[in-house]
Amino acid sequence: MDHRSEIKDFLTTRRARITPAQAGLPAYGTGRRVPGLRREEAAMLAGVSVDYYTRLERGNLSGVSESVLESLARAFRLDEAEREHLYDLARQANRSARAPRRRTTRQLRPGVQQLLDAMTGAPAYVRNGRLDVLGANHLARAVFAPVFEGPPNLARFIYLDPAARDFYRDWEQVAEDVVALLRGEAGRNPYDKGLTDLIGELSTRSDRFRTWWAAHDVRQHRTGVKRLRHPLVGDLDLAYESMQLTADQGLQLNAYSAEPNSPHQDALNLIASWAVTGARA
Repeated sequence: MDHRSEIKDFLTTRRARITPAQAGLPAYGTGRRVPGLRREEAAMLAGVSVDYYTRLERGNLSGVSESVLESLARAFRLDEAEREHLYDLARQANRSARAPRRRTTRQLRPGVQQLLDAMTGAPAYVRNGRLDVLGANHLARAVFAPVFEGPPNLARFIYLDPAARDFYRDWEQVAEDVVALLRGEAGRNPYDKGLTDLIGELSTRSDRFRTWWAAHDVRQHRTGVKRLRHPLVGDLDLAYESMQLTADQGLQLNAYSAEPNSPHQDALNLIASWAVTGARA
């Protein structure tokens, strides 16, 4: 991926979504040629010169100060995920050529798998930034059975496997979230060839992915609800929590649970019973 293009496109798309009215600026004239702020308006809101802002938007964040980044975040009303992405882009732009590149972890430490196996009542798995599932407990493999029918990568499953549209009842939202997660990872780890290859594959094979990728949206997914349609029990709603593994850079543990004393808990118990039976067979 071209890092300068990533910066340019991110700043351009953020500027385009803020109208003068939203920024508290008068909208002079009726012949505006841009959907959002003009460059000079963005520069004024950020407290920098038009020339300096133009340099930033052309993809040059070299030497940019934290105060300027904060000013841009305020001017474009960036949320937490977008602000973090901007800082990631700036960090990469200011990295030394000799600085070690961040490597994407491809396997779990035994102790992490042991922890997953001990979580018998909650489906749980660990993924890396490319959305490869590196390890899971028996219940996760049973709940997310369609994902594990091939090499488990959540992005490939969601976009390239026709079964995903039936498995995820909110497929559109889940698919958009995947793009936002990969976009954030690209900002943190732009030199990961595996990530670049994955994005290229999805862009080539999925019109939806290609369209949403061009929007440059990023989000954080730390908690929420997954609405599934499981092949064994039908509709299944599971709350999830996503946690970073602090000893393993770039890895996230996702754990799921159903509301106590609900039909979804009964369904999860049935899947758990089936998983235990299958494991013993």
